[in-house]
Amino acid sequence: MSHILFDFFGTLVDYDDGHARTPARSAAMAGLPVDEFIVRWDAVWMSWEARCAPSGREFSMLDVASSFLPRATPSEVSAFVGVYIDEWNAGVRYLPGIVDLLGSLSSSYRLAVVSNTHEPDLVPAHLAAMGVASFISTVVTSVEVGVRKPAPLIYEEALGRLGVAASSAVFVGDNPSADYFGPLAAGMRAFLIDPAARHDAVPPAHRLASVFDLPAVL
Repeated sequence: MSHILFDFFGTLVDYDDGHARTPARSAAMAGLPVDEFIVRWDAVWMSWEARCAPSGREFSMLDVASSFLPRATPSEVSAFVGVYIDEWNAGVRYLPGIVDLLGSLSSSYRLAVVSNTHEPDLVPAHLAAMGVASFISTVVTSVEVGVRKPAPLIYEEALGRLGVAASSAVFVGDNPSADYFGPLAAGMRAFLIDPAARHDAVPPAHRLASVFDLPAVL
């Protein structure tokens, strides 16, 4: 085994799932009180989820923002997305020790990140801010591939970029479908981060309390 593919959110960083916790600037740009903004934003977001979930197609932040602000110009929509992402990022927390972990692993393995995300620059920007971008050979995101994990195409894209067979790679993440069963179906080994031991369908030997347990099982 020569390559490790990581999920990002919930694996290499902790984060608050859902909308930004305090989207005050986003709400102001939309001309709405914060509470009303959250309700309307979530409604538009869920309409996109419902539209795309059956096919596994990924949508972008620009798609949602354009629907939310139908009278805005493209530049206004782009500016709004930048502000919203900045506020959403307040819920992302970097893991102490992650730089040392990835640095150590990169001395023996090629590393990649494969993430479901609605904004193409989001994960690369975080990797750079964390100080680990130099350890990562490639970043593959659902929004650029067009489908989200566990669609086979996203794993194929990652393996193709790395030039490696699935049998030589292991996938590590926190979502059973996207990060364990999807990679297994693609021919990779996989480990699921499951600190609460909630996922009985995954063998105990393939469950980790955190990403920091990974070196011991490789």
